[in-house]
Amino acid sequence: MHIEKREEKSKTKYFLAHSYREGDKVHKFRKYLGQDLSSKKLKEREKIAEKLILEEIHKYKIISDPLDFELSNEDIRLIKNIESDIPFKITHLSEKNWEEFSEIFTYNTNAIEGSRLNINEVKNLLEHDKWPDKSKEEIAEAFGVDEAIRFIRTTKEDVSLDFIKKIHKIVFKNSKVFAGKFRKKGEEVVVRDSKGVVVHEGAPQTRINHLLKELIKWYHNYKNKYPALVLGAVVHNQFENIHPFADGNGRVGRILLNYVFIKNGLPPINIDFENRFEYYDSLKSYQDNKDLKPTMKLFVKEYKALAKKLGVYKS
Repeated sequence: MHIEKREEKSKTKYFLAHSYREGDKVHKFRKYLGQDLSSKKLKEREKIAEKLILEEIHKYKIISDPLDFELSNEDIRLIKNIESDIPFKITHLSEKNWEEFSEIFTYNTNAIEGSRLNINEVKNLLEHDKWPDKSKEEIAEAFGVDEAIRFIRTTKEDVSLDFIKKIHKIVFKNSKVFAGKFRKKGEEVVVRDSKGVVVHEGAPQTRINHLLKELIKWYHNYKNKYPALVLGAVVHNQFENIHPFADGNGRVGRILLNYVFIKNGLPPINIDFENRFEYYDSLKSYQDNKDLKPTMKLFVKEYKALAKKLGVYKS
């Protein structure tokens, strides 16, 4: 870190400056210290500004690589064994099963985010276009999630920034003015628990594109090497860490998870509303330690529950 001086109209202004490299990009941090400062006052303010800059750098680093270690061949073998415990295959799903899955998924993924539609209301809405006495926003987002599931089943597109934006737009086109758009400058995400303690900070808005590009690059680099269970877990969890949208990240992330599974040979998955706290804990384990084990344990549990609901099993 270093002091910068600027002479302006017979006044000397002081700044504490620091450069931080991230890949090919250099971020410049600068804090204004004041003007015409004595050496004592300059030292005092420099210490305060240094602390503030280090806090900002920590925020830049806190969401790092999607997976900052390589899986060994033994790791891959063990995870493939876990995949073999999934009680059904994607080829076992009939069109009727897909419709039932979309209803189950639509209800649960929206309920996790606060929707008041119950499962029967979702079924009547999607099967018979029978609208319940609930908000138009909740109804629009139920239709949006159902449409997004059909989209990821049939699309030939691969994961990209535009693809992620498209999922968001499909889900929220009739409920949010910012559908399909990442957070704007100044829009930051801080999630607090009931006691006001910060449990998650999304990536700084200025880092969204860079971090998503790194995640997409990671996915393309490893999709032919790692099991689908790992691919889905990393893409989903890191997407939630980044939190690129002002709202709707949970639903887009879970739809993105299903896209990765479907395109890599696994059946779709539902995260049950009743298991939401286990789901939140699994996200935190990844966020804090890049630990995927709680996520994969939850996935296998959810697959077993879904097999029972759909009545599908390996022959």
